[in-house]
Amino acid sequence: MNPPRTIFAGTPEFAVVSLTALIKAGITPCAVLTQPDRPAGRGKRLTASPVKMLAEEHGIPVMQPSSLRDESVVSELQGLQPDIIVVAAYGLILPQNVLDIPRAGCLNVHASLLPRWRGAAPIQAAILAGDKQSGVCLMSMEAGLDSGPIYMSEVVAIGEHDTAGELHDRLASTGARLLANNIQAIVAGEVAATAQSDALASYAPKVKSADAAMDWGRSAAELDRLVRAYNPAPGAWFMLGDERIKCWKAQPCELGDTPAGTVVAADAEGVVIACGDGALRLEVLQHPGKRAVTAGEFAAQTALVGQHW
Repeated sequence: MNPPRTIFAGTPEFAVVSLTALIKAGITPCAVLTQPDRPAGRGKRLTASPVKMLAEEHGIPVMQPSSLRDESVVSELQGLQPDIIVVAAYGLILPQNVLDIPRAGCLNVHASLLPRWRGAAPIQAAILAGDKQSGVCLMSMEAGLDSGPIYMSEVVAIGEHDTAGELHDRLASTGARLLANNIQAIVAGEVAATAQSDALASYAPKVKSADAAMDWGRSAAELDRLVRAYNPAPGAWFMLGDERIKCWKAQPCELGDTPAGTVVAADAEGVVIACGDGALRLEVLQHPGKRAVTAGEFAAQTALVGQHW
């Protein structure tokens, strides 16, 4: 069987894993769609996306439109005559006239067990909600947000200490394997897709920095999930004086009746702060512009016990 003529649309590291799997399976895309270069790093230099860098390594033509609603972009995609467009964390909406281009449709590698957690941040949402499992779906795309029928899915367990970064890597690997193993059968029409139930849908909007603020009035269990959900980005944070402190690792612990926000211990094991329910031991902290340090090292820099944050 000849490999399907494929356009791949993706931008971050999650998508790189799927693109790599396609190339290794002998399905090198005829073109790659990825987001325009963005400023990055302290110098804010224009930086290519991880997908663009991989595509250029393999000599794959790269398209970087700021929108897919430009008729010249649509015409160029039509001229490529793809059998399928594979989308993995691309970041732009595919309008109907683009969805209609490939003869076998557009296929999305989505990092949740749809219809749970449609939207931009399903990995973070699953951890925040305390879900015990996540997974990857191969979904036939339609105009609605992640609402298309599902070809297949695979469950990935969420460990009680998993960060979003760790779960991301397992989901990316699972999605890449599902894609490479099944794309030929999907293009050949050998796999049936099952409709989602809109009534069971939940949504995971794009993450904002404000979402990662630590409110000590919440329970320690909730704050533990928040720290893990926003590691590595944007990083859970709280204000200490006029500084925004990042927290990269924490553990819930037991505590008696102490007002939320009170620092009750600060030693080599961590900084313990009372929460609305229980307490949270902060274990890795970071001042703005500085390296992350153990909470013991952080606590040694100033007297914290008895402070109210």
